[in-house]
Amino acid sequence: MTPDLIQGNHEHLWQNGVIVMAATKHAQQIKQDSQDYLATALLQLLATKDLADLTVTQVVKRAGVSRMAFYRNFNTLDDVLTAYFGPIMTARFADIAKLPTADKLQALGDFFTSFSTTLKLSADRGFEHIIRQVFNDNMRTFYATNATWHGITSTQQTYWISFMSAGVYAIWRDWLLGGQQESLTTIHDLIATFQQTTMMGLLQQDKS
Repeated sequence: MTPDLIQGNHEHLWQNGVIVMAATKHAQQIKQDSQDYLATALLQLLATKDLADLTVTQVVKRAGVSRMAFYRNFNTLDDVLTAYFGPIMTARFADIAKLPTADKLQALGDFFTSFSTTLKLSADRGFEHIIRQVFNDNMRTFYATNATWHGITSTQQTYWISFMSAGVYAIWRDWLLGGQQESLTTIHDLIATFQQTTMMGLLQQDKS
């Protein structure tokens, strides 16, 4: 093969590569747009209807996309909400994890307080199980990477994380939906006390 033919072949492959990359990027953008439209439409409908009363047909009609587009991205309406709220919560938890230890609990409280409108909507409209699951998943990761585990067995760590993740959610939930009767500082102190005393209990159990 002559140098000219080799060079021409490389140019052809490079041009095809650009075309493929552009097409892939375009397809990814269409996919993301469909997901955004579906999430927006579902949240708009949830302003007045319960999740259990909504159908895929209603959501795609509101979003202006096809049922095929829905099922290319999701299996259920729950999946739409998980895909929407998951990245939001994960990003906030990632920001909190970067803070000094002394500031993390306050930042977590600020986040949950800012999330109170969504939490109330989820409780009223029947999708709180999704918010709880996404929160607990992030809380487990948060504890696994930020707590001190010296002297704690792997089994104790696993169940302590599950216990505290569920407990923290329940405390914030009851406080926010109950009208925030106690001060934010009181809630912070309560959670910190639960964390410290339960961890100390595990350490003392190992010594006995």
